[in-house]
Amino acid sequence: MIENIKWLFFDVGSTLVDESAVYESRMRNVAKMANVTYEYVYETAIGFYKENKKGDLETMKLLNVEKPEWKHEDEILYSDAENCLKKLSGKYKIGVIANQSLGTEKRLENFGLLKYIELVIASAEEGIAKPDKRIFEIALNRANCEPWQAIMIGDRIDNDIVPAKKLGMRTIWIKRGFYRYWNITREEEKADYEVNNLTEIFEFI
Repeated sequence: MIENIKWLFFDVGSTLVDESAVYESRMRNVAKMANVTYEYVYETAIGFYKENKKGDLETMKLLNVEKPEWKHEDEILYSDAENCLKKLSGKYKIGVIANQSLGTEKRLENFGLLKYIELVIASAEEGIAKPDKRIFEIALNRANCEPWQAIMIGDRIDNDIVPAKKLGMRTIWIKRGFYRYWNITREEEKADYEVNNLTEIFEFI
């Protein structure tokens, strides 16, 4: 069990919120613009993700097409998200550190999660994005929390695990979404714990 923890900080996309439908829509648009099949776009993107690259963006570059608009309306809540936050908020303070467009708090409210969350630090409002360590420092300062008293929970090794670990935060890598294909190659990329869903977190905290 991880001890002496006061705050749990969560990422949003592919952590609390399932973005699968958004990515599928985006890839279908890319396929249409490039006059290739959706399957080609998907498999090409997966190949890039396995190389620790941003697969959808690299595929767009390869095909020389513009990035389609991100459709927040296609996002859905993971089935384990609310129960996880509800249960953990009884023991810990819950925060969010996420790279999101404007309106993160409102979207979390619409999903029914904001009532469990005490602090939302989002890149659009702060003008700083992960993996910049300053966005983590902002969150810790506003929470009045030392790094070793906090856990960062997210799907991305580059944006969530590495910078949080450098600051001295504990880390949990949730392996869902496209970034589950990330290949660990350095010690700094190793999270303290790995889980496949939010329910598995209860084994550690």
